[in-house]
Amino acid sequence: MNPLVELQGLTKEFPIKGGVFAKEIGSVKAVTKVSFFINKGETLGLVGESGCGKSTLGRCIIRLLDASSGKIIFDGQDITTLKGEGLRALRRRMQIIFQDPYASLNPRMTIRSIISEPLQIHKLFPNKKERDDRVFQLLELVGLRREAADRYPHEFSGGQRQRIGIARALAVDPELIVCDEPVSALDVSIQAQVINLLMDLQQKLGLTYLFIAHDLKVVEHISTRVAVMYLGRIVEMSSSDDLYKNPQHPYTQALLSAIPVPKVGPKRKARIILVGDVPSPVNPPKACHFNPRCPIAESMCAEKDPILKQSSKGHEVRCLKVPPLGS
Repeated sequence: MNPLVELQGLTKEFPIKGGVFAKEIGSVKAVTKVSFFINKGETLGLVGESGCGKSTLGRCIIRLLDASSGKIIFDGQDITTLKGEGLRALRRRMQIIFQDPYASLNPRMTIRSIISEPLQIHKLFPNKKERDDRVFQLLELVGLRREAADRYPHEFSGGQRQRIGIARALAVDPELIVCDEPVSALDVSIQAQVINLLMDLQQKLGLTYLFIAHDLKVVEHISTRVAVMYLGRIVEMSSSDDLYKNPQHPYTQALLSAIPVPKVGPKRKARIILVGDVPSPVNPPKACHFNPRCPIAESMCAEKDPILKQSSKGHEVRCLKVPPLGS
């Protein structure tokens, strides 16, 4: 299977400026040498605590942010430094669904205008009637009535607004959609509906998703594979089934132990409590970034920087204490 997206050592740093002359005095290391691929038609879940670099990574992939170094390969083409008309053409093939359905829709625009705007930008359906028909089609596709087209965002609930955001993302027939925590601002009962809608659309339209979330339970249902991120780096990656049955990195184990379970049913594993706060991305720890909070860290963890290695077939872990495949 050919990857639709491939990252090669992607790094994104934000400069910190200070002093009278606003010189660069440091940098926020938001994403550090991330490499992975997303196959056509699959969903890669990207999870981790707030501030670990998930959203920054997603925005770099679709070129809302420029990477500091590394490569982004989309459908065999290096798009890392693409500009002008080439970048505009690329925008049609990748879209984003934002986290906050209340802030991501312009309150002064009707739903018709919001959904048809990308059609006008990319000069699709130049005839107004054709554009309107496309808007009605998209509204019905996401489970809304066509009468919604002439209403304003404030007239809809959070779940309905997120459906409108999904319709806007689908307007230009993209191949890749970055879902940036699309359900975290919604009620739990509505989250399931939006997740099911995204899965149905993926089957109907052959979409590829990067699904960003901090809730591991949400990611389990929609993802083909899962990547766990900590302080700008991928610490574990495997198929969804394998990750939940056999988490190998201590950070992943801690995240999974925090998932609430009902009193009736399988007994919960012991809760792993992480000590301390997440270190600053301005000055991350030397060697293993997780070692100051790791419950199984040893002296070597503060001296040697682990690499992301295969621990079993299709399962990669960044931890000195997890033996590599074949050892």
